[in-house]
Amino acid sequence: MTLQNKKIMVTGGAGFIGSSLVRELIKEQAEVLVYDNFSSGSLKNISEVEDKITIIEGDIRDKNLPNILRKNEIQFLFNLAALPYIPDCYEKPFDFLDVNTMGALNVFLSVKEAGVERMIQYSTSEVYGTAINTPMDEHHPTLPQSSYAAAKLAAERVAYTMYHEQQIPIIILRQFNSYGPRGTHPYVIPEIISQLSKSNQINLGNLNARRDFVYVSDAAKASVALIKHKQAVGEVFNCGSGDDYSIKELAELTAEIMGVDNLKINIDQSRLRPLDVHVLKANFFKCHQLTKWVPTVSIKDGLKETVDWFNSNGKTWPWINRKTN
Repeated sequence: MTLQNKKIMVTGGAGFIGSSLVRELIKEQAEVLVYDNFSSGSLKNISEVEDKITIIEGDIRDKNLPNILRKNEIQFLFNLAALPYIPDCYEKPFDFLDVNTMGALNVFLSVKEAGVERMIQYSTSEVYGTAINTPMDEHHPTLPQSSYAAAKLAAERVAYTMYHEQQIPIIILRQFNSYGPRGTHPYVIPEIISQLSKSNQINLGNLNARRDFVYVSDAAKASVALIKHKQAVGEVFNCGSGDDYSIKELAELTAEIMGVDNLKINIDQSRLRPLDVHVLKANFFKCHQLTKWVPTVSIKDGLKETVDWFNSNGKTWPWINRKTN
């Protein structure tokens, strides 16, 4: 199917992944509505496409959401609105459950009430916890190791139940670590780039943790491909690159790309998680089998693109303006 002229809402559309998804939907000639409360997303992330989209400032917990969906005749919805930054969840577990679980439930019920044809609920690879075996497919056991991951898994369970109880047309996407331009939080890659722009000595947390990094435009294309398939409804899909790198390897590769010699990495105890996930590596065959999607951007090319964006945007990131209260 085509998304041309389809009316599509992207909650969290001014955020990191959301703003990339908005750009992919514009390429599909869809009519895009961004719904965002700008707690971490930024208008700057979508300013270059602002004349091609509609923007509504709002919260996914708003009980008026069904009316907004009906008024704008929304046919498809991507729910990326969330509190996404794991270090914040240690101080604000209630907020993470409120937004990431109860907010998601409000979206599900609104989708049903407004008659939306299909939606994708964004989840996270963090629901798996540390890998028992790799690569991890969708049947890998789930054992969240943060309240962020627990809230996301709770939203998954609610989505699965609502699909079977009330036939709400929900697709669940477990997103592995995304990276690229317009990062809205100090995740490891933008943090490494930011520190390396100032010094050859950087401070990081667990250097041995291994993660699967997928370039943000590849991740957005996977979402677009999935929502076109009715067969995806009621199913869970992984979105990752199929490769994994340690944080140390990532820092070394980034330093090489940025031309930084004599890299020195210090372990900052304050950056260590109370309960860390040691390994995440995706098996994305299920998504590929249905949609033919494959990631196309290598880690080296993706890092270079990210560094180039950083250098072209005043060597700063949107997260400096994010709300922390």
